[in-house]
Amino acid sequence: MPVHQQRPAGPGALSHLRVLDLSRVLAGPWCTQNLADMGAEVIKVERPGAGDDTRGWGPPWVVGGERDGATTDSTYYAAANRGKKSVTIDISKPAGQALVRSLARESDVVIENYKVGDLKRYGLNYPSLSAINPRLVYCSITGYGQDGPSAHKPGYDFVFQAIGGLMSITGENDALPGGGPQKTGIAIADVMTGMYATIAILSALQHRTVSGRGQYIDMALLDCIVALGGNQVTGYLASGKVPHRYGNAHASLVPYQVFAVQDGEIVVAVGNDKQWQQYCAAIERPDLAADPQWHKVTGRITGRETLIPELARTMLERPADEWIERLEARGVPCGRINDYRQVFEDPQVRHRGLRVDIPRADGGSVSTIASPLRLQGTPPTYDRAPPSLGDATDAVLRDLLGCSLDDLAGLRRDGVI
Repeated sequence: MPVHQQRPAGPGALSHLRVLDLSRVLAGPWCTQNLADMGAEVIKVERPGAGDDTRGWGPPWVVGGERDGATTDSTYYAAANRGKKSVTIDISKPAGQALVRSLARESDVVIENYKVGDLKRYGLNYPSLSAINPRLVYCSITGYGQDGPSAHKPGYDFVFQAIGGLMSITGENDALPGGGPQKTGIAIADVMTGMYATIAILSALQHRTVSGRGQYIDMALLDCIVALGGNQVTGYLASGKVPHRYGNAHASLVPYQVFAVQDGEIVVAVGNDKQWQQYCAAIERPDLAADPQWHKVTGRITGRETLIPELARTMLERPADEWIERLEARGVPCGRINDYRQVFEDPQVRHRGLRVDIPRADGGSVSTIASPLRLQGTPPTYDRAPPSLGDATDAVLRDLLGCSLDDLAGLRRDGVI
């Protein structure tokens, strides 16, 4: 199984860019990890002695056993911070603010997720930094955005899954046992905001090649989670009918759900009328295939309460492996419900190299998930493990800003770095 890819000959897709990462937790780091995977130099500024909050969000820790504090960080931190250089700077001190301004002068992108107005107090907001670097692309990530009646409020991913509508359509149908709203199993508002922020930054950088100037980007978790509503939201806007929870069923496709089988459960996803006919053949139900009521998806949707129990009885007649073999032979999408152990045992997952083990300076390694961005000419590579706190402070300040050994000693003595 491929687990570590060396950089190919030539630069990475973004190796001409330097990113100053003032963000922490997940949405911002997820974005900057994308940029690092594609070759950008990412300098992550962290609090001296503490670092990103998520360093302590364990167990599990990157190295097994008890956390030793010096070399071990949480796997949560590791999941979003590979490929970066950690520089510890106290931005509450004027000398720390001066260092960040100097780094911003030498950077293409700044990304931050402080509360609205916080960095203005330090002279590190967009107007301040763009004045010294007009080509700077500056991305702020907040819960509610930079303006509006809620802009001042704090919030976490869970809150935005609730107020942004996602939980209203996630979870079992209210009429069934276990019904009620559910959050997703991952922090999807954070992850999607990180992905949207990546797109926004790359768009602004592309426009800079025309305009010669950077620009400000205002990203909000609320905006991103509402945008994720997609067809559910547009359906509501068109009809006025509020979407509700279908559990594992689908509002617009039938059958498209979990079925119990002889030895467990599988997912069947019939996406069109041709697949419906193939599905009926695979489960040996020519009567259902011939019934005009079920020929079109509209009929299957309106008649789902009659059709699904009939299908459910048939699906109980065989074990999972047999059903999957039969359905796949006829091109019907289906699959087991894997846990993550099973995911990484899957032959296709192994073939695609979705586990990446990155060597650490201390001789260990960190296991992470490969980027899904598969550019053939400039593929993502994984040359740097998630950094230990402050691992590049001296090197970055010396090589990029020209700090001498005496300068560094003084900054460290004053608690700035």
